[in-house]
Amino acid sequence: MKRAMFVVAITGFIFNVGCRQDPEGTGQPGSSLAAVENTPTFSLAWSEYPSWSVFGVADELGLIDGEEGKMGDIENQHGVDIVLHEAGYDSCLNMFAAENTDAVCITNMDALIVGRDGVAVLPTSTSNGADACLVTAEVADIEALKQHKIYGLKGTVSEYCFARCLEKAGFNEADFEFTNQDPAIAAQNMQGGQPEHQAIMVWNPFVLQTLNDRSDVRVLFDSSEIEGEIVDMVVVGKDTLDKPGAENFVHAVRDAFYAVNEAMDDETSGDEVLVALGQKFSNLGLEDMKTVVQQTEFYKTPAAAKKLFDGDQFKDTMTTVEKFCVDHGLVEDPSVGYGSDAGDAKLRFDSSYLD
Repeated sequence: MKRAMFVVAITGFIFNVGCRQDPEGTGQPGSSLAAVENTPTFSLAWSEYPSWSVFGVADELGLIDGEEGKMGDIENQHGVDIVLHEAGYDSCLNMFAAENTDAVCITNMDALIVGRDGVAVLPTSTSNGADACLVTAEVADIEALKQHKIYGLKGTVSEYCFARCLEKAGFNEADFEFTNQDPAIAAQNMQGGQPEHQAIMVWNPFVLQTLNDRSDVRVLFDSSEIEGEIVDMVVVGKDTLDKPGAENFVHAVRDAFYAVNEAMDDETSGDEVLVALGQKFSNLGLEDMKTVVQQTEFYKTPAAAKKLFDGDQFKDTMTTVEKFCVDHGLVEDPSVGYGSDAGDAKLRFDSSYLD
């Protein structure tokens, strides 16, 4: 009964904002319908992360039916069939690069280096403490960090956050030993008290899990110091946007994202949505998820998303990100554009799909 009430509460929101229809007159919001013959089919690859797990919740609620040949309410409204591919983050990037998915949930940095021309159509969140350098009592301050290896995944936003936070604190990244290691392994080693793991640079849920497991571990610095620079988003292949129905696909993804966000902000359904998100993000509970969504700040409205994509500050941020990628050998010649007329830019940020 509690689950049913949750579904009704969410779907009520979507009716209220005009994003939902019951074209067959079934009277059963959230029920899937078979796709009509010749309905355009598109795919979105997503991995476990707070603002990307929204699409898993949208699937669970019937807003999108991620199975090919079946359509949720928002798909029916826009006349598209959306196939959802849930996989590990690297697998999602590989799918997108190989053109095995039309769109992918990805960071702004990885969109530069993924190897396929893309258009960023929907920013979903920004890291505001979700990426952190964790240290034990052996590391008194940033200066003392020079005496220790810092374990984290090279060539990712972890290394970017590490370098930028050092720069803001007046230090040179070259004076520190950033050592390549998968964040899950780095966090596990610190949680297990491995003596060589006095410092790690990881993202959530590994940040929260490590802090919960070891009372002597603390945050030395985190992404709240560079808020707005690590941006999570949905990128669509440039080639995909030339297909019939592509604009409706993007609009359906947009509407599903904002519908779940609006329900998350409501007093009656907000906690239920957070619990549902937590089940799709390392099975974190309500209290941990309340922390998670503070550290991963969602762009909950089209206005907030447009303000980001259309602002001069984000253009400056992307220049910084490009420089980092070039300096670290991740890309040779980045090409970034803004708006619908960005020419041959390999990565374009286009807020027009938010209207």
